[in-house]
Amino acid sequence: MAREVAGRPPEETLSLWKREQALLKGRVVDRDTEAWQRDPAFSGLRRVGGVDVSFVKGDSVSACASLVVLSYPELEVLYEDCRMVSLTAPYVSGFLAFREVPFLVDAVRRLREKEPHLMPQVLLVDGNGVLHHRGFGVACHLGILTDLPCIGVAKKLLQVDGLENNALHKEKIRLLQAGGDTFPLMGGSGAILGMALKSHDHSTKPLYVSVGHKMSLEAAVRLTRGCCRFRIPEPVRQAGRSGFCWFQVAVEYGDLTGGRVALVSVRVAGRSCPQEKLLEAPFLLILAG
Repeated sequence: MAREVAGRPPEETLSLWKREQALLKGRVVDRDTEAWQRDPAFSGLRRVGGVDVSFVKGDSVSACASLVVLSYPELEVLYEDCRMVSLTAPYVSGFLAFREVPFLVDAVRRLREKEPHLMPQVLLVDGNGVLHHRGFGVACHLGILTDLPCIGVAKKLLQVDGLENNALHKEKIRLLQAGGDTFPLMGGSGAILGMALKSHDHSTKPLYVSVGHKMSLEAAVRLTRGCCRFRIPEPVRQAGRSGFCWFQVAVEYGDLTGGRVALVSVRVAGRSCPQEKLLEAPFLLILAG
């Protein structure tokens, strides 16, 4: 049976969340703060991180929070942290961070404590940064709370400040010819909120890149492009794959009488999963007592 988080929070809670966003927004740094960010080849960048929260199909409570760290520029996985979590906040547009970020902050904390030498120098986040209703998306929130450079990488256009996925926008997408081509996302306010990026020569859908924290938009776009073997940048793609591979989507309890083992049924949310990942996943065999 599908489980659902309780409905929309009361207005008092949303008001508190808005105030927290406004307070933290004042701490966002939208310029390059590290020497490697200003180098055209990103010399000095050795580790890039990716985060993702993947959901169990038909269940808005159970999710998998994933943090991966890859070498740069090789893009080989150095570290993975995937944890099944229970969400307590419902999804409310514009407040995704209050639903997901605490689990990602915990993942970064565990890495700092266990293997600090593998700390990423930048995080790519499956979501938006300043491209947001109030200019403070999940990538900004995570960046402030972890004090790490962060980049928002979204798969769909968030239609805020006059941005629309209309005929003009689709025409601009059509004119993107090669991987690395971009066009700015200028809102009605006149501010450039992000860039649409054709991340791969064969991709027909752009990514929407925005500043999260401690990085310029120009460097964020260049690095996102540099992390793409396919459409989705490798840190985010690997975080998503890790999350799906650790799901225990369904556990069917058989007849436990007579010391029989419970039947454990694992489905990976409709995604294929490498055999080695399946062998590593923490599947639970429940023995009759």
